[in-house]
Amino acid sequence: MVFVLAVLGLLILLLAGDALVKGAVNLSLRVGIPALIVSLTIVAFGTSAPELLISIKAALSGVPGIALGNVIGSNTANVLLVLGVPAMITVMHTSQCDTSKSYYQMMMATALFIALAFRGVFDWVAGVVLLTVLAYILFATMQDALAHRKVGQGIEDLEEPEGADPDMPWWKIFLFLLLGMIGLPLGADMLVDSATEIAVMFGVPDTVIGLTLVAVGTSMPELATTVMAAIRKQADVAIGNVIGSNMFNLLAVIGVASLIAPMPVDPAFLRFDIWVMLATSALLIPFVLMKFDLGRVWGVVLTGLYVTYIGVVLV
Repeated sequence: MVFVLAVLGLLILLLAGDALVKGAVNLSLRVGIPALIVSLTIVAFGTSAPELLISIKAALSGVPGIALGNVIGSNTANVLLVLGVPAMITVMHTSQCDTSKSYYQMMMATALFIALAFRGVFDWVAGVVLLTVLAYILFATMQDALAHRKVGQGIEDLEEPEGADPDMPWWKIFLFLLLGMIGLPLGADMLVDSATEIAVMFGVPDTVIGLTLVAVGTSMPELATTVMAAIRKQADVAIGNVIGSNMFNLLAVIGVASLIAPMPVDPAFLRFDIWVMLATSALLIPFVLMKFDLGRVWGVVLTGLYVTYIGVVLV
């Protein structure tokens, strides 16, 4: 029964996150907030809502291993699994993408997260640091987007935020918002409580559950998005989705959760898992900086590395 509740909690969480994004995007556009700002802020935060609610719930419930494990595990899964599986389906022409600036920002966020982890706890100080860096990156990104807009570049992507529907009626917007605001905390409660019970049942640390069950579950939306992007030959969307998700997980999710409740860092993370996360992030160098295409062989390698990592964590 506890496994059913965990899956149900995850399903509610993902559906509620999607509903919240749709409601927030269309409400923002209706009240006159520019599509550019909606794309760079509301959509980005909305898609990280499941991870954020899980981390807050886990921190308040006294199981910080699930909160930190979810982010570390999700970032590892996003590179190895979320890019590996689509690459096995079709070649992604990453050589044609220019995501180097976002990649440098993601690596900076990763290095900052690791440095703060060695303090032994993610408290309000760490939260302020992470959110300040996030605010700077968002501001810089918005400045770049506005500059591109002035010279007529990138308008197509910026004018159509995810979930935008110009004809959506007001009642439907508020229904999406209501479902999102009710479903997110409900799903987070169910998933964290069930994951904690599973950890106790099998005698494994909550960190392991966070790194595996919770992390893979919350990476499913990114996997679905990336598979569709690969099939549509949109390599920039696929790799941009992974880079953006990883950056928001580190800066926004952990930043906000750290302000809600202090999260002690399990020494196991410092010995192994954060270094795996850093190493998998570095694996993107050939595709982002050296202009390699992400083909099927690479897909098999990345997916195999993830299966190996999960095996090591569970042993």
